This record gives sequence, C-alpha cells and structure tokens, in this order.
Amino acid sequence: MATVELRFSALPEHVRTARLVAAAVARRSGVDEAVLDEVRLAVGEACTRAVGLHQSSGITAPVKVLLIEEEKQFSIEVGDEAPRSAPGDKAPGAPGDDPDAETEEDEMGLAVISGLVDDVEVTAGEHGGLIRMTWPTTPPAAMLS
Repeated sequence: MATVELRFSALPEHVRTARLVAAAVARRSGVDEAVLDEVRLAVGEACTRAVGLHQSSGITAPVKVLLIEEEKQFSIEVGDEAPRSAPGDKAPGAPGDDPDAETEEDEMGLAVISGLVDDVEVTAGEHGGLIRMTWPTTPPAAMLS
C-alpha cells in the first residue's frame, strides 16, 4: 500500500494544486481515465469544504489530504480540524454567525461529492471531519493490453 500525503494552508488557491496532485496519483494508481474528471471534481469539492470550515472556524492548521493506493482500489481522504458540535452549541457572535447558511452549503458540497463518487464515507466529531472517497483500479497487467 503506497500513500501520498499532502498538507496545504487553508486557502482557496491551494485547492487547484490538491486536485492536480490527486488526479496524477489516481492515474498512476490505475484509476480509469474516464473517471479522472470525477476524481478532480470530488477532491476539489472536499478540499473547498475543508478550507471553508477552517476559515469560518478560525483554524490555522493545514488541510490534510491522503492519497492511498491499495491492491484493487484507490482512496482519497480529505481531513479538516473544524470541530462539529450539536446545533445550538455555538456561541452567538462566533465565527460563522449564520449556521443555517453554513449547514446548507455543507450539505450541498456533500451532495455533489456523493453524486460523483459511489463509495463515500463522511465522519465528523469534536476534533474535525474526514471525507473518504474510494474508486476501483485496474491491475497494471490489464492496463498494458
């Protein structure tokens, strides 16, 4: 199992770089060429979401992206450090004052990702969240023929 780890400052201009790296590693791992656009778009959505969560929460830690090549699949994990709490726990005047707008935007991003990727897992808790997306790969021998 080979893993590439990418960390970047939570700035929108770095999302493009994450998309390009993810597509390059996915191609090398054997993800079908026809699916690479979906990989790029899904990673872009997940990274944009993580950047937004970091910025709205005032978190300076980098966004973390893991690109994991396994025997018959390729996975991408996009992690953020934005704590999630129960609705109503947020103090008035805290960063991200409109929780309804944030929730709606968050749900829209997750819906786009779910539409692009068949195998998606989303987890979130007090220490941040993680989106894990998985695609099947073609064995190297099959790629050569």
